[in-house]
Amino acid sequence: MTPTATKPPRVTKRRAETRARLLDAAFRVFADKGFGHARIEDVCADAGYTRGAFYSQFASLEELFFTLYDERATLIADQLATAMTSTPEPTDVTEILDQVSQTLLLDRDWLLVKTDFLMHAARHPEVAERLATHRDQLRATVEQRLGASDNDMHPALGGIADTARAVVAAYDGVATQLILDGDLPGARAWLRQLLMVILGG
Repeated sequence: MTPTATKPPRVTKRRAETRARLLDAAFRVFADKGFGHARIEDVCADAGYTRGAFYSQFASLEELFFTLYDERATLIADQLATAMTSTPEPTDVTEILDQVSQTLLLDRDWLLVKTDFLMHAARHPEVAERLATHRDQLRATVEQRLGASDNDMHPALGGIADTARAVVAAYDGVATQLILDGDLPGARAWLRQLLMVILGG
């Protein structure tokens, strides 16, 4: 008798809702407590579920954390791509940096979660690869859009690829300041000024 292949669990509407609520709860818990201090019970309490519901979706808190990071990082890259292609012919570099500065900085809670992931990745090479993939995606989006502009890049940076890296580095620096002072409008304005220097030459 031929053995029957095991089918993956069917994704029902209820199962999808449970997963979404756990991810939303995890975002709040990780932002409040930090990855190293959060517990499965904290996420379950916030989401209004039992540990059984948690384990029906995720094998561990670490898996939940990685899933949350993957989803949010991909969302940011998609939003950035949309913002940078919102005009038919964005040949003016000021249009590009306006779009970038308004899109890259989302909220302080996300930056706290992202920083936790960065610290975890720094100590675990296999996790660092995951982080590098998302950052490469972000840089590639910026690089592609800069390549479509008619503006010259800053001569000290050597080209479009290095300019895209500088854009992401500026974002990282401003994001750190935003975590400390919580001033989102100020952070966006400061990022725009930095990008003007990087992209305006």
